[in-house]
Amino acid sequence: MNRRNRNNYLSIAVVRAIGLDFIEMLEETNRRSITDRNTLRDIYNQEFRDRDGGVKDPNFSRVIFALRNGNKARLSRSGRHVYFNTNVRMKLHDQWFRPRRRQQNQATPAPGHASSLSATSVPAPDASLLFPRSFFVADKHGVQVSSELYMESGKIRISVDRAEVYELKLFVENTGQEAVYFTYYTALHWLQYFTLEDTRRVTRNNPLRLEPREKYVVTVRFKSCHVGVYSATLAFEFKQNAQPTTRPFHIVRFIEVEYRTKLAALLGPTEPYKPLRLNISEPENCKVDEGSPPEGYVQNFLENVLPLGQYTPPPDIPELAKLLKDGCSSRILRGKSLLQSPLGFHNYAERFDLLLYLEECQMHVDIKRYNKDQVLGSDCVFLGLKLPGVSENRPSVLRGDHLLLTKSEEVSFSNVTKYKGYVHKVELDRVKLGFSRRFLDQVYLDKMKFRVEFTVNRLPLRLQHRAVHMAVQHKLRDVLFPVGSRIFEPSVCLNPEQYSAVCNIVAGTSKPAPYLVFGPPGTGKTVTIVEAIKQVEKNIPGACILACAPSNSAADQLCEKLITSQHVDARKIYRLYASSRDPKDIPKVLKVCNISNLEGEMIVFPCKEDLMCYKILVSTLVTAGRLVTGGFPVDHFSHIFVDEAGHAIESETIISVAGLLNAETGQLVLAGDPKQLGPILRSPLAINHGLDVSLLERLMTQNDLYKKDDMEFDKRYVTKLLLNYRSHPSILKVPNELFYDGELVACANEISSNQYCTWEHLPKRGFPVIFHGVPGKDERESNSPSFFNIFEIEIIVDYLKKLLLTQAKRGISRISPRDIGIIAPYRKQVEKIRRAIKSDEDLEKYMCIEDLKVGSVEEFQGQERKVILVSAVRSSKEHIILDETFNIGFLRNEKRFNVALTRAKALFIMVGNPTILRTDESWGRFIDFCFEQGGYTGISFTSVEGIEEVEKRLLALNIQDERSETGFNHTLNLCKSQHIV
Repeated sequence: MNRRNRNNYLSIAVVRAIGLDFIEMLEETNRRSITDRNTLRDIYNQEFRDRDGGVKDPNFSRVIFALRNGNKARLSRSGRHVYFNTNVRMKLHDQWFRPRRRQQNQATPAPGHASSLSATSVPAPDASLLFPRSFFVADKHGVQVSSELYMESGKIRISVDRAEVYELKLFVENTGQEAVYFTYYTALHWLQYFTLEDTRRVTRNNPLRLEPREKYVVTVRFKSCHVGVYSATLAFEFKQNAQPTTRPFHIVRFIEVEYRTKLAALLGPTEPYKPLRLNISEPENCKVDEGSPPEGYVQNFLENVLPLGQYTPPPDIPELAKLLKDGCSSRILRGKSLLQSPLGFHNYAERFDLLLYLEECQMHVDIKRYNKDQVLGSDCVFLGLKLPGVSENRPSVLRGDHLLLTKSEEVSFSNVTKYKGYVHKVELDRVKLGFSRRFLDQVYLDKMKFRVEFTVNRLPLRLQHRAVHMAVQHKLRDVLFPVGSRIFEPSVCLNPEQYSAVCNIVAGTSKPAPYLVFGPPGTGKTVTIVEAIKQVEKNIPGACILACAPSNSAADQLCEKLITSQHVDARKIYRLYASSRDPKDIPKVLKVCNISNLEGEMIVFPCKEDLMCYKILVSTLVTAGRLVTGGFPVDHFSHIFVDEAGHAIESETIISVAGLLNAETGQLVLAGDPKQLGPILRSPLAINHGLDVSLLERLMTQNDLYKKDDMEFDKRYVTKLLLNYRSHPSILKVPNELFYDGELVACANEISSNQYCTWEHLPKRGFPVIFHGVPGKDERESNSPSFFNIFEIEIIVDYLKKLLLTQAKRGISRISPRDIGIIAPYRKQVEKIRRAIKSDEDLEKYMCIEDLKVGSVEEFQGQERKVILVSAVRSSKEHIILDETFNIGFLRNEKRFNVALTRAKALFIMVGNPTILRTDESWGRFIDFCFEQGGYTGISFTSVEGIEEVEKRLLALNIQDERSETGFNHTLNLCKSQHIV
């Protein structure tokens, strides 16, 4: 559907909502007072109408009509002025939003143009970026360069489905009245998969005179054995006469060949990509009909002693978010100054309050992306809402959360009733909601459509706000900003050994500073923490321990390892779950041992006195806040352990510390790896001002106690684990050198780690690492902004079949699907890979194929697999900056790169475009390593020219914009400055 037709189908309510967004834009830019209709029309057309990129809003007159129809605007008698009647609604500002920049004509990229590969560390440029495209693709002076195939904007697209020679004829024709000279033609960058040929072998020394109406053929041949997208840029040079001083003119053609199989057709875009219009406005007035919460699932004997405030974001926080990017005003100057100042104990609570407010505002914006119109099913008691992504936290919905429903036809009303439904049960692809009796009896009708609105669970945020304030109240300066052990100057001279002994005795371990366990991948970090907990419980009389982790899975793992050890009585351990925890997700071993607050299908919170009887309490960081609310004494816990501390933002970690740890006598132990993925946040402003830095990472990077001195850590404060028990040495080598100073020692079981060293599909025997180069294509579909690359999926599926269907050969034992992991950085690629596996006749029938995990890097952190396959997806230069800006994908993200590489035990297979990935230093190092060791395969890695060769060819061709005298220097500078493939 074209834009005009699409706009005709928009309802008046939708158009009115667009108008209200426009009014908000005027308010945000201090132009609400403008009433001149022509001025408002210009602002609408130039700054607002095309803001979503590719989806143009209705025209200005239609928007004004819709606003007037809803009594939101009125016109003056002359019709020259517009007066808006609406009150300013609560404004949520999307902090990721950036106004679209108008593309400069001389740098307009070819739409969808795929890139070629470079064998140098600096990628070859896409020649379509090196000159004014529209000018050079145009036929000139009566000369036409055409093809028997359809050509659009100078580009010819070809699709092939087999590894055979494909021939394309280009016709150079003189349609003018005078003869012209065809003097030269060349590919601006060279690929071995293309060859060019003409019968006269035209060169500058052997030009061809083309008479009027004469046609000449240049033949292009293509052949490749590898699926992918292959591009070539051809430049043709002509002169209007044979004089040496005559300036030549040029015509450029682009050729793009897609070599794809039947699988590619199955996985291709279901419909063209259209950006999702996100309405983040709130109705002016609404009332909420209370739902039916799942009270029967929880019993609470832990009384609330310390109140938990609401910590509602101040109303000017959204404005602060906008002004932090666009400018400043006196009203928010203090907030901006606070964010730009270094974090210290003097501004600790105030600064984290502001960062958390910014994060919450963006959370409210992002959750609205899941809002949709839907029909709910009924089973008399509950209404069922279908949510295909809920099992993967898209969106995150837990028991006890609530959603809001609005009748679809009332969404745009200024006065509206929202019906609150509480989540009673979360199933694989649906949730069951409890509403009020009034809603079920008087409002709900079968097949009635509602706008479903998701909400943010504010409890973790409120706990973090309280924690940072309590950290100040309880004087935790020496825990959060340690400066060393408190030791007085000795009154007598001590020898070095004596002084060291006194320091360690006074310090305890590191008191009052936290002790850090720096655990790189596969070094047994959790095992170390578990052993430390056991030793503390056994050897320190009266010790009480709180063991926490950011996630339920990590806390469960801690608890499992504790109860399966032989040195701790299981009756001393208690696993405390939140009321939102689904019993079906609790490990069987913990259910059998009966050491948690799960009783049947009910979560029961014991009273404080009962909980204080246990020597070891295990919970998530957020649930630890329940102990603070319950009034646990500050000095009850002698030791607090936080595993996977690098995954939590600092204020989340402090939930388990503030109000529970005595800074003078308690010991805080943090375990994790600051080189792996940290917390997942929404707000770019909060990220830019440090909210994404965990307490573990801040201490290790900003506190001298935890930094290396003379190439070693001070073992009074930090221990770095060095023995890697997971990976084959070849898999470990690059991340070890890049992130761990080459100190890790590969100690994995040789039988296990060498299992695939003789695999017949290795490019080099004995080297269980593969980089498979694919010149793919980035694609999107529907209104999903996520990318996928079907050419990489074909390679992934091929390797998967080789692993599963050709097993038990040449000494390699059979492998279970649960021992294989497939990682992709984009959700849409994950979905397409799963679909490809299900649609493959051989794989679909494979036993336990559903146990094969396909997910993002974040989903694999903390996990390991015998075999890991990774799809990088990126194969286009156009979206690299997008990835970097939004912190997605693999490029410019060392932590994501590190985690992806270090999950594999015996075999690592990477599929991606080497030229794109080599723009990143870390990936470039890995690709070079694979090439040097013989692990590279796929598209020829040495068959294309680098930027220097391309520059020489361009200079020799002397292409320039014939409308000016600027020459071709602009294109060379553009090439060098952008480093774009």
